[in-house]
Parts: sequence; structure tokens; C-alpha cells
Amino acid sequence: MRMLTRAALALGIATSLMSGVAQAATEIDFFFPVPVQGKLAVEMTRLVDAFNASQSDVHATAVYTGAYDDTNLKTRAAIQAGKPPAVVLMSANFIREYVITNAATDLSALIAKDGLTDQAFIERFFPAVRQNAMENGHVYGVPFQNSTPILYYNTDAFKEVGLDPEKPPVTWQEWVDAAKKLTKRDGTTITRAGLELISSYDTLGWVTSGLAMSNGGDYYNRGWGGEVYYNTPSTIGAVQFMDDLVHKHHVMPEGVNDANAVANAFFSGRAAMIVNSTGVLGFVRDNMKLPFKVAFIPRAIRNAAPIGGASLLIPTGNTPERQAAAWKLISYLTSPEVDGGWSRFTGYFAPRMAAYDLPEMKEYLAKNPDAKVAVDQLAYATPWFATFNTVGVRKAIEDQIQAVLSGKAKVPEAMEAAQKAANELLRPYVEQTALKLPQ
Repeated sequence: MRMLTRAALALGIATSLMSGVAQAATEIDFFFPVPVQGKLAVEMTRLVDAFNASQSDVHATAVYTGAYDDTNLKTRAAIQAGKPPAVVLMSANFIREYVITNAATDLSALIAKDGLTDQAFIERFFPAVRQNAMENGHVYGVPFQNSTPILYYNTDAFKEVGLDPEKPPVTWQEWVDAAKKLTKRDGTTITRAGLELISSYDTLGWVTSGLAMSNGGDYYNRGWGGEVYYNTPSTIGAVQFMDDLVHKHHVMPEGVNDANAVANAFFSGRAAMIVNSTGVLGFVRDNMKLPFKVAFIPRAIRNAAPIGGASLLIPTGNTPERQAAAWKLISYLTSPEVDGGWSRFTGYFAPRMAAYDLPEMKEYLAKNPDAKVAVDQLAYATPWFATFNTVGVRKAIEDQIQAVLSGKAKVPEAMEAAQKAANELLRPYVEQTALKLPQ
């Protein structure tokens, strides 16, 4: 009887110890967006489950939070409520604003525990993604999924009108010429657009920034969050180019077209060329039944492409224990193996350079050369538009471009209005940093 009692006691102690081990796992939540089409939410949940199974110290719960702008709003609300998520996959161009508003954790101490300086750590990632991840020499965001806009084109349509699918347009003039040949009409109605651009919020500003830089200028002050260049000749010229596609060359439909409408037009053959993120490459492969290829965005004066995508951020307000747990998840997700696998699944390029040294990545690129286009375009890539009040300042120009594409505004006046609206939104930060905008 005493033996049974001792055995039961030992079992109880063992069970208690096991329960203590299970309870010792730090519980964290991970906010993540799905900013492009595809099965990304399911795959991200699988990755987090794999992380949980790989160790017992941290248990992460993946929380899908909508698109990039939605994720930003939900994260801000959680911080204000005193319940910040431990980790957020945040649009890379929001990092600067989070630093300005003291809402992002400086990752230097966590990086130092791994025996690295901030500079040594960030050098693991492609140069093009580094500036959006750092402020004042410190790392605040860890690049995970990144993109550039690329040109998708229907190769059968090219052949049909005598264009060589192996020689996509490389300049704006060639782009217009190809779009004119590719456009089909029934009277004045476009039945196949030569080109379609996504003109809904977020993507419109992103693509416009790339066109402005390709036109020889810049879109914003890369070193300071209080200045944008909406009424400069390079930006005005980029918006005029888009306007001409609709109202002069008649190769693109009028009005505002969101990502789903543009994708469906491409899949159905109603658009011969589109511009979209490399992050939708997997989605296009799954859904496009017609043969297609991808290429660099054609240039005006120079090749240029804005970085897009997201970095992993630890919001302020987390305890040191939760920060350490968050860092463990971040380190797992940004390992070459996991980051490379996410790239192959989605079409985003892997910002961790070592991912491309892995045999599975080399094999993937050999079989899917279209995935290499965005990587090659990194030689011409620039940081993503990042300011104080990023969303509002971005929408200031997007509202005006949408009016232009809908035939409701002229370009010069629209860009002046965009600049004025942006200046007002930036004014609090400008005044905070002891600079003054003209009244």
C-alpha cells in the first residue's frame, strides 16, 4: 500500500513538474497582414505552428489582421489599450512613423545578446531593404517579406500583335507603343486593355513613387519624415504619364481599379500587361491559365523600383520577457530556411541574403526564373515612402491621382493640391523638429 502511495506521489510530482514546464512557455501574440492575394494566411499560421513545435519556451498565436493599413490601425489601438502584440509583421514604410511616435522597440539590446552590432546584423539583409528597417543607426524592424513592383505580361497577346515575348518594353515610350498594339476595342469600348495599373489605396502610391523615381526625381526626403515631393517635375511627369495612358493613348480603362479587378482582367485576357507586386507571383502562377512572363518596370530616365513588403516589429509596452520571446519568433521566421521557404510559397523575395545560398533556393530559381526578376531589380531598388503620418500623407496624393484617372482633375493642379494637403498633415512633425512650413 505504501509502495502504491509513494508511486502515486511520484506521479503527482512528475505531473506537476510537467505542468510547470508547460506553463513556463511565454505566451505571445503575432499580428500579421495579408496585403496581396493568395493563400498566405493559411501558410503563415502553419509557420507559426511549426515554430511552436520546434521549441517549448515560447507559444505564439498568429492573428490575421487584414491588409497593411488595417494591421497598422489594430496595432495602434492595442498599444493605446495597454495590450500591445508581442510581434507585428508591419508594412516596412511604417517603421519610421513608429519610431517617431515612440511606438517601436529599439532592437539593439536583443541583437547584442546574439553577439552582433546593429550594423553587422542588418548586413545579413539585402542593401535595398536596410534603410526602411533602421532609424538613427538602430534597427527597429527586421525585414521578412519584401517586394518590388514588376511587369506581368501575356505572352500569347504579345505574339498575336507581333511583339517578341522575349523582349518586353524597357522604356516608357516602348511601353506605350506596346500597349497601343495590345489594346483591342469594340467601337470606343476597350475589350482588351494594353495595360492596367492598380489605382486603389496603398498600391497606387507605391507604384507612383516608383514611376517618379524612374522619372529622375525622388518622392520624399529619405533622411527625414517631414517632407514629400508631390509637386516636383519628376512626380508631375509620372502622374501625367498615367493620365496619358487613360486619356491620351486610351490603352488603360478610366477610373479606380483595385487589385482584384486588375488581376481578374489579366487572368481573363482583358488586360495584356499589368503592374503588380512580386508578392503575388505565386497567386498568378496558380490562377493564370494563359502563358505569361514578368519583367522590370520600364524606365523613363533610369531604372527604379520602390521596396515594398513588411518587417517584423516589436511594439513598445511589452515586458522584457515578452520581448525575448518575440525575438525568438523573429529569429526563427527570418532564418534563411524559413524566409526562403516563404519566398518560394508567395513570390516575395527573401530579404535574408543567405536564403539564396541554400540548395533548395537555387533549384527553385532554376525552375522558376520569373522569381529572379525581383531579385535582379534590387540593384535599382530604393527605400519605400516613409514619413510622419504615412497613411494620411500617402492618401493625400492618391486621392488626387484617382481624380485625375477618373477625368475629374488635371495633373498640375492635382499635384499642387496633394502637396498642400500633405504639408498640412506633416506640419505637427515639422514644427516638433523646429522647422517651419510656409503658410
